Amino acid sequence: MDEDFTIINSNTRKEKIKNFLITNKKIISYFLIFILILIFIFFGYQSYNKSKIKNISDEYNSAIMEYSQNNKGKTTDILVNIVNKKNPTYSPLSLYFIIDNKLIENKNDINGLFDILIDKTSLDDEIRYLIIYKKSLLNADSSSENELLKMLDPIIKSNSIWKSHALYLMAEFFYDKKQNQKAKEFFEKIIVLENSNIDILRETQVRLNRDLSD
Repeated sequence: MDEDFTIINSNTRKEKIKNFLITNKKIISYFLIFILILIFIFFGYQSYNKSKIKNISDEYNSAIMEYSQNNKGKTTDILVNIVNKKNPTYSPLSLYFIIDNKLIENKNDINGLFDILIDKTSLDDEIRYLIIYKKSLLNADSSSENELLKMLDPIIKSNSIWKSHALYLMAEFFYDKKQNQKAKEFFEKIIVLENSNIDILRETQVRLNRDLSD
């Protein structure tokens, strides 16, 4: 008897499933087509991104390998274009090459490229902080106290590995301007920082003991 009920219930469930599929076959078909379209879009987008990154990589490597004083302008145009593509790997490398080889002399133009990386490029936090530090270093001699502090503020407020570098830059900025008390305050922040760079820490101790001791 129990077996009969089990068979009846099983048949009933199968019939309900069959009726559901028949009644909703259009909706189910549309749903399956929609899922397939999403899968195609996803893999197509992944393939497009890989191709795009490879093209940027080839473009960067070609520009670097073919660089000479004779094609300086062409190399500069290519690297600036790569910076504007906001690639997290090759855009920073392009700007570093531009700076290291003095391909662009105008500081405002360089700062504009820095801002593209800092504000518009998807970067790991530590890479972003490094770029902020490099921009601050480039502008330190021509910046006011407030301007330099504003530039370095994201690093100083973080726990970044570049924090001791930022503090040291501010300390040296004040020391150079003979504002010894302010310089000392920033040097002392480096001393108590847990993850200070060893070389920065050593230079800080020398500066405090030799030049800023009471």
